[in-house]
Amino acid sequence: MAGQSRKWMILMATIWIQAFTGTNFDFSAYSSELKKVLDISQMELNYLATASDLGKAFGWSSGLALIYLPIWMVMFIAAFMGLFGYGVQWLLIRRIITLPYFPVFLLCLLAGCSITWFNTFCFVLCTQNFPTNRPLAISLTVSFNGVSAALYNLAAKAIDPTSYSLYLLLNAFIPLFTSFAALIPILRQPPPNSNPISTETLRHDRIIFIILFIFAVITGIYLVAIPPNPAKLFFAGAICLLVLPLGVPGMVYARSWFTQNVTPRVIKRTSFMLDDDDDDDLGLRKKLINGGHDDDDDDDRDGNGCWEIVIMSDRLVFLEEEHDAKRLLFRIDFWLYYFAYFCGGTIGLVYSNNLGQIAQSLGLASTTSTLITLYSSFSFFGRLLSALPDFLKAKLYVARTGWLAIALVPTPLAFLMLSLTDAKIALQIGTCLIGLSSGFIFSSAVSITSELFGPKSVGVNHNILITNIPIGSLFYGLVSAFVYDGNVLLTTASVCMGRDCYFGTFVLWGCVSVLGLVLSVLLFLRTRHAYAGLERNRISLVS
Repeated sequence: MAGQSRKWMILMATIWIQAFTGTNFDFSAYSSELKKVLDISQMELNYLATASDLGKAFGWSSGLALIYLPIWMVMFIAAFMGLFGYGVQWLLIRRIITLPYFPVFLLCLLAGCSITWFNTFCFVLCTQNFPTNRPLAISLTVSFNGVSAALYNLAAKAIDPTSYSLYLLLNAFIPLFTSFAALIPILRQPPPNSNPISTETLRHDRIIFIILFIFAVITGIYLVAIPPNPAKLFFAGAICLLVLPLGVPGMVYARSWFTQNVTPRVIKRTSFMLDDDDDDDLGLRKKLINGGHDDDDDDDRDGNGCWEIVIMSDRLVFLEEEHDAKRLLFRIDFWLYYFAYFCGGTIGLVYSNNLGQIAQSLGLASTTSTLITLYSSFSFFGRLLSALPDFLKAKLYVARTGWLAIALVPTPLAFLMLSLTDAKIALQIGTCLIGLSSGFIFSSAVSITSELFGPKSVGVNHNILITNIPIGSLFYGLVSAFVYDGNVLLTTASVCMGRDCYFGTFVLWGCVSVLGLVLSVLLFLRTRHAYAGLERNRISLVS
């Protein structure tokens, strides 16, 4: 009982950490002020945004630290990196100190590295404490990372709505305070349990996850749908929604009472969506999987020419086979996955970094904080939706790479809309679609990497995958800055105004996102056979 309770406290601790360490999402809130203080061009500002993303290229260092240091120490190292990186930037933007450009670049790099350390720390905790429900635990905790910008926006409005530098001060101290709050659950982490987990425990874990996801949806709707006035009261409500799920461990303690006192009819009524032994569902899943298997066999018989080369060549035979770094880099499926992420989720992140300048160029600078909240909140919902494959697999099984392809569809649609009109409503809808799409990709990436290339190697392999983020941030940011600065040269102003500032950028980003969609469909076609095999094995074990 105590061990079960502690693992849920660990999950709550990782939710708090993720909720307050997505500090890179509010860059656009203070980027214009940083640009003014440093007196730099849009191109140079883009390099600072890239530096924050470049911290992900050093994600391997957090894995190395976890080998030699206690996990709580890794958490505090991440917190103090953020404290120094954002704190000194706050001193700079308040004109208390002056710094040349390159040290500021290094500060942004350090701040970005702290985010990666926090993420790796949370992935490890979820993997250690929820080995059978790893995708659900990761999807839930990572989803709260997407709501960070909305929470910081609320906190800033509650304290001083006129201060843009306040975001940097909050970025510096809130993750540190959250780390202290999470310290006790982490120190009381239950020891690894090598005993097989009972069916009853799995059932109750699923119920608790469903309740936690319901709390998460309520939190997201609260942040999006309810007007934040007064801001202090609204922020207090958001904090209460983050604290309320602490009651979940009590549900674990009460599960014996629940089993003994609730009638079997009620239990049966609630188990229709959790029971893997239902004969009708099992027959349906077998029919679906066997149908998919036959299609793959047809592909094997009929494949020829280019189709055989693209779909059949060196594809994965089965899932969760361990790949070291060398073998990973020689996999066609890895590079399809890498560039699908590069052309999809990474564009969404770069778009969020440019929200301040995009709104300013359209004469909507006053709506920047609203746009940040919309992006953050819909990124949050996208991350929650990444758990959909795990909840639906009992009724309808679709390969997780198929869900990845579906998740990429909103991004080109959003850029098409942004290219056609500069209306305020179009900007808001486009921001929501891009946030939804990129949030799903960010959250599902860890599970996909684990399934395709092995769960034991996921720490190293996922950090190799996300090297596309700093590369994409640099490439896409340079393109947008080149177009932006090119339009500035046509005028005497220092700030670009009008639709043309980002029109060419939106067109290019839209074309690239279509390419990402095509690559994700190819990845799905190449891996659906392996996913079908994994599901057949699972069904055979159940039956």
